[in-house]
Amino acid sequence: MSTISIRLPDSLHQMAKTIAAEDHVSMNQFIASAVAEKVSALTTESYLKERAERASADKFRSALTAVPDSEPEDFNRQ
Repeated sequence: MSTISIRLPDSLHQMAKTIAAEDHVSMNQFIASAVAEKVSALTTESYLKERAERASADKFRSALTAVPDSEPEDFNRQ
C-alpha cells in the first residue's frame, strides 16, 4: 500500500468530505474509490480504441449474416 499527499482546493476538499460522510466511508476510501473509477474509465477507453483499430467491416457484415431473421419478442418492441 502506498501513501500519497495531495493538494486540493478547499471547496473540493469540503465537498469530498461531505459526500464521504453521507456515504459513511472514510476520506481515504472515498478518494481510493474515485481514483479507481477514473483508472477504470481510462483503461476501458484505451481497450475500446484498441479494439476499434482492429475492427473490420467485412467481419461485422459476416457476423450479421449469422443472426436469425425473426421478429422481436413483445417485450423488446417499443
